[in-house]
Amino acid sequence: MPSALTYPGVYIEEVPSGVRTITGVATSITAFVGRALRGPVNQPVRVQSFAEFTRIFGGLWQPAPMSYSVNQFFQHGGSDALIVRVFNGDIAGSTATITLATDGTALVLEAASPGLWGSNLRATVDHDTADSSDLTLFNLLVEELDVPGGTAIASELFRNVSTNVTHPRYVDTVVNAQSALVNVRTSTDDGAHPTDAADVAAAGNATDDGSAITNAEVEGDQNAREGIYALEDADLFNLMVIPPLDRNTDVPDSTWGIAAGYCQDRRAMLIVDSPASWSEGALNAANITGDLDTLRGIIGNPRAINAMAYFPRLRMPDPLAENRLSTFAPSGAIAGIIARTDVQRGVWKAPAGQEASLSGTRGLTYTLTDAQNGIFNPLGLNCLRTFPVTGHLVWGARTLAGADVLASEWKYIPVRRLALYIEESLFRGTQWVVFEPNDAPLWAQIRLNIGAFMQTLFRQGAFQGSSPKDAYFVKCDSETTTQNDIDRGVVNIVVGFAPLKPAEFVVLKIQQMAGQIDV
Repeated sequence: MPSALTYPGVYIEEVPSGVRTITGVATSITAFVGRALRGPVNQPVRVQSFAEFTRIFGGLWQPAPMSYSVNQFFQHGGSDALIVRVFNGDIAGSTATITLATDGTALVLEAASPGLWGSNLRATVDHDTADSSDLTLFNLLVEELDVPGGTAIASELFRNVSTNVTHPRYVDTVVNAQSALVNVRTSTDDGAHPTDAADVAAAGNATDDGSAITNAEVEGDQNAREGIYALEDADLFNLMVIPPLDRNTDVPDSTWGIAAGYCQDRRAMLIVDSPASWSEGALNAANITGDLDTLRGIIGNPRAINAMAYFPRLRMPDPLAENRLSTFAPSGAIAGIIARTDVQRGVWKAPAGQEASLSGTRGLTYTLTDAQNGIFNPLGLNCLRTFPVTGHLVWGARTLAGADVLASEWKYIPVRRLALYIEESLFRGTQWVVFEPNDAPLWAQIRLNIGAFMQTLFRQGAFQGSSPKDAYFVKCDSETTTQNDIDRGVVNIVVGFAPLKPAEFVVLKIQQMAGQIDV
């Protein structure tokens, strides 16, 4: 009630309703970890189109399978990605520099990121400024060339920048804040200026990060937040893709093991590519079964519920090789299909079937038969199949823990992903509960808010059951939270749901009707 009732009349007071809306989190933000032509190193950079990836990380680059994987992700329906570029070596020593002579200390520019791409940079200075009497003023043109000494493919012009540290357009501040191509590494002395009216300087000292990158850089260091662990700086991701470092190698099982463990910690799913050797020559089911069991053993059964493996690989045109067919790991395309399915049907729909078609794919590295599919499906290996008319499809929706012999409750991908979605949404949506008075009014609020969230999912068709009581429950009362729990500052919330499981096997029973005989 109002704090003081001092005069006769009507008082108005707003009473809190206790409703705190729980918003569902994103379901298909995909993290890519690998090699790129350029861009920030060991930082999760969010991109929402391949054009944005091209601007920041240089686009398609033949030595970097990750660039193709990201392209295939957006091509198949993905819309939100986190890119972690890994690098091996001294970043400063591998970054191109441009030295502009002045009448004092030289002005040294450096490429915005390490790699050979910086050797294609060029800087030009002129003094056609707003105040020709101020010798500290100059215009700086930075260009990226297609090849050293070639044609500019990108440029940035900074007008009326100054070497005077007190000037509002001090060159260090302006360039470092606005340029996507270069940074100022060493500034000039205060008041110094470029000595030539037109000073052209080409970048040098860049080294390539190509063959030096190993899987150790991908696996990273958790304390230094490098490689996979650079995602510690990301708020949320739902899927992880680790493309091979080059087209002739596979991601080792040890890397898959580390990645699967991290995905479990972050409530995300790992998409595992099958080794290229599985598709070479005649298919050997026994070898594949053994390799799959080895991989599952390294990942570990508790973590296998957050991983899903796909076989075989894709044959697609390579835009950088006159569109000749090349082989690509399918994980980027699979992530895009998952994202597309989430938007069109929901996270509870299996990302497989006739709607899960592979765009732009000319073929697969191996054409599986029904019998071969029947060998791998019970092992938890998702197959990519080719069918007449419908084309190339994803034809499996099991986690790596989905082998029949394991009898896991997290056998199916949509069931596991729906659980992760609910967990993450409720984790974020119940933060307000912390430090609230732990008694019946709080428990009622918790039931109200979580119940509203679960009811919304029920109405969207996420659960089994014809009524809410058959589909889910939310418990938070004196039964779940005892006096001992209250004394320890604990409130226990129990949420259950009846997941939808995919119709993996469709059985048609056909019977011939006998002619009716009149008696």
